[in-house]
Amino acid sequence: MIHVIATAYIVKGQRQNFLREFNANIPHVLAEKGCIQYTPTVDFVSEIARQIPPETDTVVIIEQWESIEDLENHLVAPHMLEYRERVKNMVRSADLRITTSQLNS
Repeated sequence: MIHVIATAYIVKGQRQNFLREFNANIPHVLAEKGCIQYTPTVDFVSEIARQIPPETDTVVIIEQWESIEDLENHLVAPHMLEYRERVKNMVRSADLRITTSQLNS
């Protein structure tokens, strides 16, 4: 299983617009072969000392895919190309962390 933690750094004041577009695209992504999870998250303010300072213009997307091939296909899916076009002026930058489970290894 492949896990993806994608961080989108949003243009100030555009997070709600970004989330609206993102959420509209979720059903298309969940219908893709191999998609297990595709969830946008925002920082939660807690009293836990080890938490990094919360950011108001960041969205962290948690994804799970059955295989790297499924993830690669997702990145070039027509609905993802259209989605990226719709949000390109809302996103300053983005990065991906791609991991794989190590249970019982």
